[in-house]
Amino acid sequence: MYPPARHPPGQPLKFTVTESCDRIKEEFHFLQAQYHSLKLECEKLASEKTEMQRHYVMYYEMSYGLNIEMHKQAEIVKRLNAICAQVIPFLSQEVRLKNQHGVVLCKLITKLTAFDFLISVCAHPPQDPVSPRGSPAHSPRENGLDKRRLLKKDAPLSPSSIASSSSTPSSKSKEINLVSHLGNYSLLIFFFIISLAPGLRTPLAVPCSYPSPFGMVPHPGINGELSGAGAAYTGLHNISPQMSAVAAAAVAAYGRTQVVGFDPHHHIRVPGLPPNLSGIPGGKPAYSFHVSADGQMQPVPFPPDSLIGPGIPRHARQINTLSHGEVVCAVTISNPTRHVYTGGKGCVKVWDISHPGNKTPVSQLDCLNRDNYIRSCRLLPDGRTLIVGGEASTLSIWDLATPTPRIKAELTSSAPACYALAISPDSKVCFSCCSDGNIAVWDLHNQTLVRQFQGHTDGASCIDISNDGTKLWTGGLDNTVRSWDLREGRQLQQHDFTSQIFSLGYCPTGEWLAVGMENNNVEVLHVTKPDKYQLHLHESCVLSLRFAHCGKWFVSTGKDNLLNAWRTPYGASIFQSKESSSVLSCDISIDDKYIVTGSGDKKATVYEVNY
Repeated sequence: MYPPARHPPGQPLKFTVTESCDRIKEEFHFLQAQYHSLKLECEKLASEKTEMQRHYVMYYEMSYGLNIEMHKQAEIVKRLNAICAQVIPFLSQEVRLKNQHGVVLCKLITKLTAFDFLISVCAHPPQDPVSPRGSPAHSPRENGLDKRRLLKKDAPLSPSSIASSSSTPSSKSKEINLVSHLGNYSLLIFFFIISLAPGLRTPLAVPCSYPSPFGMVPHPGINGELSGAGAAYTGLHNISPQMSAVAAAAVAAYGRTQVVGFDPHHHIRVPGLPPNLSGIPGGKPAYSFHVSADGQMQPVPFPPDSLIGPGIPRHARQINTLSHGEVVCAVTISNPTRHVYTGGKGCVKVWDISHPGNKTPVSQLDCLNRDNYIRSCRLLPDGRTLIVGGEASTLSIWDLATPTPRIKAELTSSAPACYALAISPDSKVCFSCCSDGNIAVWDLHNQTLVRQFQGHTDGASCIDISNDGTKLWTGGLDNTVRSWDLREGRQLQQHDFTSQIFSLGYCPTGEWLAVGMENNNVEVLHVTKPDKYQLHLHESCVLSLRFAHCGKWFVSTGKDNLLNAWRTPYGASIFQSKESSSVLSCDISIDDKYIVTGSGDKKATVYEVNY
């Protein structure tokens, strides 16, 4: 460490105390200088890392915003083309010739819209994001939902890929303003075409079941676009009777593309007052729509008792946090309500929630390999048996009646993974949604595979069974929901969607099926009639869904960190809770007094429901 001292050869090396202290002091100063140099270098690297993260988030948000808004613009153009196709047959020959100029104007304005939008986005990029949606410090799988993985049969819906806080990097208000900006061009095109049409009727004369023009609930649109459109449109004239119905449908379609916002505190209302969508001027934009058999959408006028009455909760409060330690992809609650089961990587942990202060699990069930996620866990009605499935070909059946839970059987299928489980009401049969698209039917008494329902062309992701045990409902990554007759062993119905299905639930007391979609919507289908409801409060894909046992309400959770409670079937928002990360799973106790959720920040949350 020290250079050799100069001394006469043959004599021993000697140091005085003072020399030794000086040398130690010099070495100390040298090390201290090195420390400060390394510290400065470290701070510089940290600063550069932060700046790179900021730029990454900024570019990610710009890219995502461009994709979303260009998709919306394409949808607007498609709707305008449909409007033109409906309007042109009613025009005279002379007007049709003039309308050729209108078509050229449409194309020109469409291009100007795209160009102007790109300029506006590039000129105002997001600065200093407070809470980036996808931190580049995480692994690539955790930077939002990996759709390439979703399209694979072997591993859709990767828990680590949906554990990030949200997949919507730009704020809702920014999206609304941009859509409004694009909508101005759409209205200009529409008014140009309509102004060429002959006739003596205004759209206010169009009959409808709502008190305002075009069948819309009378509240102002976002930034006033819809009300402004109605005012401008009433000034137009020379519309034929046939044209009036077409024009009404067209403007209603335009309005539907705009109604995307919501009030995060809309559930805080004075008791007895109607909801915000009941037609009060200044109310919030609609989020629940009725879709008729012919595809017409109308905002839902909620009844006065939509948020009050027996069995309807007022709100829910968090009473316990269960720190699982891994992303919680599956949860379930025992009956009577005492234990909560949380599934993460490789194991299920059991928690006693009868003592709110208890922060440690009472036991741990090691079910899969350490790196494989539990995707579903279901208790038999007696609460003495737990069935667990996940990223493995084997389902494990656990005996919970013994002092220490133990595996009493394993069920092995040919599929590499199980994504969801359901138990028949008589506890005799278990249904598992397989990654190959099949629905495996297991005899729990003999522990054998008795049947497979085949139909889904991609992974089966979610499942529920009717209370009488005669019908099974499954959703898949092939964009379909299918119903199965369990007595005859055949498929009954198929509902096709434009989005992957991530979750569903069948109402225990009525013929309503709620479906959670990858496109952020919740759709509530009547199982025997063609009409349905479409709910728009989630800002990202809907990952889990569960009905209360009374059937009067249900909850859904999403990648936007939200837990939403809805009124059955029309979707009045009862309450909403925002967590700190994606909410991947949920369950409701059999007495409808507790909700438990599993989230991407490696914990489960227990809510007490207040009536």
